[in-house]
Amino acid sequence: MKSLDELKKIREEAIKNIDLRDTNKSTRIVVGMATCGISAGARPVLSALVEEISKRNLKDVQVVQTGCIGMCRYEPIVEVYKQGEEKVTYIYMNPEKARRVVVEHIVNGNIVNEYTIGSEEN
Repeated sequence: MKSLDELKKIREEAIKNIDLRDTNKSTRIVVGMATCGISAGARPVLSALVEEISKRNLKDVQVVQTGCIGMCRYEPIVEVYKQGEEKVTYIYMNPEKARRVVVEHIVNGNIVNEYTIGSEEN
């Protein structure tokens, strides 16, 4: 760190990251991060979700990690909980799919059915 401005920038980034974990949000995105999820590629999926939400400045969206969701063969798994709506479970996720889910489902309100559990095109 060489300047006060640099310190302020680090502080702002830390506050943004903490804000993504705030529990008083209307939308919660849960990423399975047990050993099975991590080995299937959940870390880059989580990073893509956080980056896309931050890039779009979505203040009412919380991103959290969880352990095993219980469906290891479908990993990486992302679950979306929106207030007043049924949970949506996305399977076989990758960073590109995660970004699309943010745009289409979180921003525009349209579930990306071909990525959901029970879809034949996963």
